[in-house]
Amino acid sequence: MKIISWNVNGVRSVISKNELPKLLKSKADFYCFQELKSQEKDIPSELSNLKGYQLYLNCGERKGYSGVGILTNQQPITIETKIGFNPFDKEGRFLLLEFKNYILINLYVINGGQKKEKLEYKLNFYNHLLKKYLPKLKHKNIILIGDFNIAHQEIDLARPKENKNSIMFTPEERKQIDKLLTLDFIDTFRHLNKEGHNYTWWPYFANARIRNLGWRIDYCFISKPLLPKLQTVFIIPNQLGSDHCPIGISINL
Repeated sequence: MKIISWNVNGVRSVISKNELPKLLKSKADFYCFQELKSQEKDIPSELSNLKGYQLYLNCGERKGYSGVGILTNQQPITIETKIGFNPFDKEGRFLLLEFKNYILINLYVINGGQKKEKLEYKLNFYNHLLKKYLPKLKHKNIILIGDFNIAHQEIDLARPKENKNSIMFTPEERKQIDKLLTLDFIDTFRHLNKEGHNYTWWPYFANARIRNLGWRIDYCFISKPLLPKLQTVFIIPNQLGSDHCPIGISINL
């Protein structure tokens, strides 16, 4: 089974650039999208009416902002769009699909930049996720995927020394990934790939993408019991259309 995740930074924009059809040719079982920036009625038919797939959405209340979706050829038992934390639940940042043997969670965490309150909001969300929400699911097989907006280790960004106090790489943020791993989650990419220079997001300025001055802030975590079923991990840096590129895994489920 193949699962792909991509922060598209505007689904209508990425489709207008004719980039999304390239990704859909991979015929994955799941496509998890973040930052759709679209309400349900405005989702292009390329996604909403794709043959053989069903699109599940959490677009949030604010127009042109945030939003997550999962396009899949699988039929879930349960669908959830709230994690029990406001204002996060109003912003379209969480989507859970439950199946017989596992749960897939698509997550889009706030960046946390610009204002102190934004970083506090981000850290408070992680506190809720790690201390209140995920412990309730500890007996489930979980695939947790999406844009976490944190580079965990120095290997996960091109210029760690210059960014040691930058949002997405502050010590307080990095500790959140540490805490997630202590809950017996596995960073699938880093588990199978120890090499540097593998990034998923590049700033738009200074030709950062061409120069590969990027950050790895998009992840797929799996609960530890699923590890023997993990087959491959991948990042697709040549997929254009967004400031992020897709990531994914193949897993035997």
